[in-house]
Amino acid sequence: MQAYIRTVNAVSQTVGVIAAGMIVIAVAITCQMIFIRYFLNGSTIWQTEAVIYLMVGATLLGLPYVQKLKGHVNVDLVPMLLPPVARKLLMIASYLAAVAILAVMTYHGWELVHISYARGWVSETVWGPPLWIPYLAMPIGFGLFALQLLADLFETLQTPAEDIVIEGSGH
Repeated sequence: MQAYIRTVNAVSQTVGVIAAGMIVIAVAITCQMIFIRYFLNGSTIWQTEAVIYLMVGATLLGLPYVQKLKGHVNVDLVPMLLPPVARKLLMIASYLAAVAILAVMTYHGWELVHISYARGWVSETVWGPPLWIPYLAMPIGFGLFALQLLADLFETLQTPAEDIVIEGSGH
């Protein structure tokens, strides 16, 4: 189980770096687009769409990294009021529910990628990139997010209830 947790944490870290790189590329493309439009008085064809795909992709691929850091927004009022064992059980139930939902989202994401690839769907813009490429971020991001949640679940199962800390609360 420890090997799984270490491996998933490493993958989440790597994908987080990739997501950050996608944001840097999106910023560079935006700067290039501004330069062409306002200084060269030219038109841009692909830049806006590429920036949108990169930012959405970075958001989806960044999900497991943010989970690894425990950075997702959560409401901790109820868990803070619960005794340690009930708090641990609530965390386990939350992880299981989230993994189940993400499994469905991952499945349908792969289905969308497959359909868009098989049918040759392309963007209805002048640039016209194949849509399966940006769609690929959905199943990868959701799938890796689910794997990170499973790693967190395994860590929770191994931790005594009294030692479980709710991030940011000191409890």
